[in-house]
Amino acid sequence: MNEAVAGPWFRRETLADGVTLLSEPYVDPFARCNIWHVRGRERDLLIDTGLGIVSLRDAARDLLGGPLTAVITHSHFDHIGGAYEFDDRLGHEDERAEMAAPSGFNGLTAAALGSELVAQLRAAGYALPDRLLSALPHAAYRLEDFVIRRAPLTRTVTDGDILDLGDRCFEVLHLPGHSPGSIGLFERATKTLFSGDAVYDGPLLFALPGSSIQAYASSLRRLLELDVEVVHAGHDPSFGRARLRAISEEYLRRWQV
Repeated sequence: MNEAVAGPWFRRETLADGVTLLSEPYVDPFARCNIWHVRGRERDLLIDTGLGIVSLRDAARDLLGGPLTAVITHSHFDHIGGAYEFDDRLGHEDERAEMAAPSGFNGLTAAALGSELVAQLRAAGYALPDRLLSALPHAAYRLEDFVIRRAPLTRTVTDGDILDLGDRCFEVLHLPGHSPGSIGLFERATKTLFSGDAVYDGPLLFALPGSSIQAYASSLRRLLELDVEVVHAGHDPSFGRARLRAISEEYLRRWQV
């Protein structure tokens, strides 16, 4: 048992344009979701919510005190764990069932994820350890007790919907492939894309339950046509237009679809 106890569970980084990145540094990169807070004049956005091991709302009360919409880019466990803490939860219709009754793969150990998924992840390039935490949130925490709490969507969105924060607007992009209801948010004024797991600067996962290479390829082609300057993804560091093109073209060549 790993008995090391963590310091502050969340790391925070303030970026330009009213954007703050929250992450869980003691979580293995495979399950370390980027949690994005976007400040608006009338309403803020929280894009994805991490694992839910420690209260996100309590850890970031200074950021999350005003009107807030939690946007779920997709319903994989590393993105939805803290969603139950927020009253306004928005996502795509195709992710509704999993949010209402989580039943997909999840866990903080390789054993809990299952040998088939672990083999797939390691083959994709993830050096997945036996335990996904390098330290515990408190000394009595048991990895095997981890559960994803249900957080039914309170609203659904579809491609082309606009999220208006009063002084800035984000267009919803339906980007299936990684999951059926994966979405991104695009702010045309700043050419900023919050991509979820539709694209990130690491090994893309396209053979998970519910994934589709054909749909993924269509989503990447769509992103190649988007006038993007910065991508804030669901994992790994942010990147620009050239890297977006390189990642997308690499996988399109690989899949040959």
